[in-house]
Amino acid sequence: MASAIVQGKQTTGGSPMTANPVLWTLDERGVATVTLNRPEVNNAYDGALIAGVLAAIDDLGKRPNLRVVVLRGNGKHFQAGADLKWINGVRPQSAEANEAASRATFEAVQRLNTLPIPTVALVQGGCFGGGTGVIAACDVVIAADNALFSITEVRWGLTAAIIIPQLCDAIGVRQVRRYALTGERFGAEDARRIGLVHEVVPLAELEAAGAKVVEQLLANGPEAMAETKRLALESSFGGMAVDDAAYTRLVHLHSVKRQSSEAAEGLASFAEKRAGNWGGGKG
Repeated sequence: MASAIVQGKQTTGGSPMTANPVLWTLDERGVATVTLNRPEVNNAYDGALIAGVLAAIDDLGKRPNLRVVVLRGNGKHFQAGADLKWINGVRPQSAEANEAASRATFEAVQRLNTLPIPTVALVQGGCFGGGTGVIAACDVVIAADNALFSITEVRWGLTAAIIIPQLCDAIGVRQVRRYALTGERFGAEDARRIGLVHEVVPLAELEAAGAKVVEQLLANGPEAMAETKRLALESSFGGMAVDDAAYTRLVHLHSVKRQSSEAAEGLASFAEKRAGNWGGGKG
């Protein structure tokens, strides 16, 4: 295996390396591994993790030898969606602060989506909420047979506004209308059937399956792959078709819903481990 020539980059202002929410390495072949590193909360995202993803993309984008990006999650689970404690901390803040949080989240997913480098996601365990949008934004997704998925936002009185374009690209509007409305959980084989993942392998073979895809990508012309990806995105339903007006609208809808009374009830139901009391009202 090629040795790493750039080690995990600090992204949290001098805190210990093990405390960094996002780590990355770049080996001599130009293969970067970006690792979500909040295993104590199943890699749920907060402001620091979002900033870490953006910083990793910025740092790696400066590397002229970058060829492939592999995205993985540290621990038993790939990514558990938003950290609801963080959401509860953002909610009482100003409308501007809430829009800024939504804008950063959208930017992280969209920049991953449009990165002119092939991206490979390796998914184990839980992949919920925003995690489904993250993998929908990747070029190749391989799931372990223990992977479990859910577009969970409606369960907590929130919406998946900022990942809807990527999800529609990956699984189609018909499947989004089911899974984003029910919030139900589904396994790896169902995820493969609807197009959210490309391949399902035993957990013990996940890294090897990813390495095989990386080797296939490294055999191809970098400029040809970048152009092919750009053309595919230009032809897609969503993806790069999200113009400035649509971007602004999605961010606004996402942030406003977070501050609604329905979201307050949904998040309270999570904290209190009970069913939401919706009462037929609107948030």
